[in-house]
Amino acid sequence: MEALRERLAASGQEHLLAFWNDLSPTDQKEFVADLSSIDFSEALSHFEHACANMKEMQTKKDDRLKPFPEEQIASVARSSPKELDNWRESGLKEIGAGHVAVLLLAGGQGTRLGVDYPKGMYDVGLPSGKTLYQLQAERILKLEQLAGNRGKVPWYIMTSEHTQGKTIEFFEKHGYFGLDPKNVVFFEQAMLPCMDFNGKVILAEKGKVARAPNGNGGLYKALKTHKILEDMKMRGVTCMHVYCVDNILVKMADPVFVGYCTERKADCGAKVVQKAFPTEAVGVVCICDDKFQVVEYSEITLETAQKRSLDGRLVFHAGNICNHFFTVDFVMSVVEKHEKDLQHHVAKKKIPHVDEKGMVVKPTQPNGVKIEKFVFDVFEFAKNFQLLEVLREDEFSPLKNGPGAEKDTPESARQSLMNLHYRYMLAAGGSFRDESGQTLPLIPLRRSNSQSSFLIECEISPLVSYSGEGLEDLVKDKYFKSPCHLNGSVEKENGESKPKRKRLSSK
Repeated sequence: MEALRERLAASGQEHLLAFWNDLSPTDQKEFVADLSSIDFSEALSHFEHACANMKEMQTKKDDRLKPFPEEQIASVARSSPKELDNWRESGLKEIGAGHVAVLLLAGGQGTRLGVDYPKGMYDVGLPSGKTLYQLQAERILKLEQLAGNRGKVPWYIMTSEHTQGKTIEFFEKHGYFGLDPKNVVFFEQAMLPCMDFNGKVILAEKGKVARAPNGNGGLYKALKTHKILEDMKMRGVTCMHVYCVDNILVKMADPVFVGYCTERKADCGAKVVQKAFPTEAVGVVCICDDKFQVVEYSEITLETAQKRSLDGRLVFHAGNICNHFFTVDFVMSVVEKHEKDLQHHVAKKKIPHVDEKGMVVKPTQPNGVKIEKFVFDVFEFAKNFQLLEVLREDEFSPLKNGPGAEKDTPESARQSLMNLHYRYMLAAGGSFRDESGQTLPLIPLRRSNSQSSFLIECEISPLVSYSGEGLEDLVKDKYFKSPCHLNGSVEKENGESKPKRKRLSSK
């Protein structure tokens, strides 16, 4: 005990033993193991560097910024159909050759959603009842089919102490959603102790330290710890698509994105969306101090945020959506040479803790910090960095907050997906009618009078179509009613028979 007390005192953390005498011998033993696993000197160093970085981020960077080079940006909306088809075919070729993996960042908890399980298990209320994990798994299955079933797309899922067990159990319960378990690889990111604003480690319980995942930038340390890059090399993987679990519209290993990056010989790539308005709370990909970086909206003045080019677009318009392409060789160089150089960042959070009486308190205001690294902080090490600008309504709708919040909710995620699928159906020649037989408008509306309001409910299974392809034979010149679920079953919405084809059903 004396040795332990001395070690804690050396880092100013002796308060952690305040409830030692309240613990049973078994709890004391577990607590000692918990404390012994923490390098308090290192944790305090991370805290100090993160706080210094936070102060630096509060300094406006306007004079240090340059827009991302236009010659290194392509836009889906401004590219010709031929260009998009060429990229798509090139990407499918890479996928069919087994060169592409997908890597999911799924270490965060569903706290802001109001649930005690991983975000990927969340059901936003689609007609099918599918969770984020199932939608993503089925997109991989369909992608493999589009690539001619010539190769498999391994799925690497980075979890944390909070999400690992429940995630694996969920996949096992659902038979890995049709994927080969050998091609689904789980690995766990590291945890760091949470601290109050003075650098004191927080107790979650009388005999347990409060910990949190070390951010999505903890990926690089985890890749090394669990030898994931070696596993990719063994499988013949040369590049990977890295993304966050909460984007319901994410295109797994999007062939267009993969083809674009490989044809331009990029070692690092990112999908971006145009900022919706100058003050939108989203980081922008740009050049800062002659390095590729993501600069947060709070780091630039309103004047700079509002700057526009001659074509009317914002000068700093490339909104980061955590959707990245990396070659395996690039990530390996980051892991071997630069991982320790990545900055730590402070995230102010509401962290449950024990008060002076040993009672667990759930604060209503931020009371401490979690120390994190960001996955995109490796951009500065890229030798050939490329951006692909995509349409927000097609590819980005994050699920971050619980029902009824202002934005990024289950309701908004659900409606974003159904609106996208509705557009797929219309583009393939289908139409929708209401109960009275009236054709519904091309753009779904919500009218002010709730009795006459309507929103189209339309869901297409990823097993039927990855991104709108292959629908004409199923929907052209046919009418459907909302809610509609296109899932490949035997019953068709319009009641006509059409043997030996995939059928439509509606719930």
